[in-house]
Amino acid sequence: MKNSRKQLVKNKFGQYFTPKMVADFMIGLADIMPNSRILEPSCGQGIFLDLLQQKEFKNVTAYEIDDDLAKKFQNVKYESFVTANIKEKYDLIIGNPPYIRWKNLADNLKQELATNPLWNKYCNSLCDYLYIFIIKSIELLNDNGQLIFICPEYWMNTTHSVSLRNYMVANGFFEEIYHFNETPIFDKVTVSTIIFKYIKSKQKKDNIKVAKYYLNQKLTVEILDKLKTGEPCSEADFFNVPQFKVNERWLLQTAEIQKELNSFENNCRKMQQTNTLFALFDDEETKQEFHTIGEFCDIGNGLVSGLDKAFQVNGDPLNEFEKQAIIKVVKAKDLSPFYHNKITPYIYIPEGLSEKEVIEKYPHFYKHFLLFRHDLEKRYQYNRLINFWEWVFLRNFNLFSSEKKRIFVPCKERISNKNYFRFSLVDEQIYPTQDVTAIFKKEKTKESLEYILAYLNNPCIFDWLKCNGIVKGNIVEFSEKPISSIPFRPINWKKPKEIELHDEITNLTLQYIDKKEDNVLNKINHSINKLINL
Repeated sequence: MKNSRKQLVKNKFGQYFTPKMVADFMIGLADIMPNSRILEPSCGQGIFLDLLQQKEFKNVTAYEIDDDLAKKFQNVKYESFVTANIKEKYDLIIGNPPYIRWKNLADNLKQELATNPLWNKYCNSLCDYLYIFIIKSIELLNDNGQLIFICPEYWMNTTHSVSLRNYMVANGFFEEIYHFNETPIFDKVTVSTIIFKYIKSKQKKDNIKVAKYYLNQKLTVEILDKLKTGEPCSEADFFNVPQFKVNERWLLQTAEIQKELNSFENNCRKMQQTNTLFALFDDEETKQEFHTIGEFCDIGNGLVSGLDKAFQVNGDPLNEFEKQAIIKVVKAKDLSPFYHNKITPYIYIPEGLSEKEVIEKYPHFYKHFLLFRHDLEKRYQYNRLINFWEWVFLRNFNLFSSEKKRIFVPCKERISNKNYFRFSLVDEQIYPTQDVTAIFKKEKTKESLEYILAYLNNPCIFDWLKCNGIVKGNIVEFSEKPISSIPFRPINWKKPKEIELHDEITNLTLQYIDKKEDNVLNKINHSINKLINL
């Protein structure tokens, strides 16, 4: 029972305790004096407090919401940092703030945030608990005070964290960022982590010192020393990036790579007239934006069964009703760049039938579903009553039932050991399940689906998404929004050269799907690159 309670508390408060060597490394980044005022906003077991005490820093204050922790320290205030009425200002705020998604927050923590002016000003219900710790910490810093945190990196490039990023740009600058790509820092947690040093200041430095460590191996003191000193090693890259700007995703890429990505976007640009209101705030009469896949394609996430193995046809003899209740599915594991390798038959019984009707029309399927009934009835119900033989969420079903070819891509793709994505051409009326996202040409789109397919599989798209997509560790997400945002190079149908290249790419793509010859693939990419750079 004791361990069970500990787990409940850990989940409630987002507790992941910092290893001693990592905490020591973080303290070593601080530029402070023995009498500097120091705050730790969520001290956990007290590892930072212990080390600061050993280093003879006397003026240290800590907050901790869990009163079972850090009992041996006299300077811990057992209350929520979020609601604490703190009047002092600090020279250093350091620590490991809690990570909890809004949907997982306990009701009392949500209520705290609902009445918090900083949260209401800069955050919303798509934001995470982490955000308020960053913002409030910066508010409590003296001028030129330092914020040193270890946390996940996802907020650096997600849409819903733009207010947090803009706040940080307005109030200071980053001096150093250490990026750990799924390095197992915390027990049983696989997440891409950063350690950052941020300075609250009106003045800005031009560049940020960045160290990126790539190995999926436990850290050692020796590795951390190399990262801090910038000692060359095969496991890490060291470079500077320009200071971040407002209303932008923050890319931990060199200025050269950022320039290449901007060049790619410019080659997909369109000229859009600004409205009158915009013109009042900007001297330019036009604003350059790039075309995106979302303008030319409809995108839908796959159907959700809630228990895939229960819906896969098992080979039993079937009657005519049952044969008509089979849909063709392509799973993520069976996708390859340009083509797919296997079709899996799934059971789809129309909704709205009574149990008696299902038994009469689909007796073999009903018997099959009975084997999984217990697990099927435990599926998430999406706020409605779902019969155990039914799919739980038929999102985009009409779109998937259309007489159109489509492109499938795994909804999540690990890229740690490859430099390509798997956009695959799929025939009409083949369905994606929840591990796949589907892409369809809009009716107005003149470009062929084969051209779009070749374009999405081009290495330039891989490079762009690796930097600008929704990337968590080594996982790239392919839901509707990130696919919609991909820059797209449409054809100028008034230019014969572009039409010629479009038709060439279309024919070569069909040829590659048929023959799967590498020399054809090389020709496709050469033609795509030629078109992009026209």
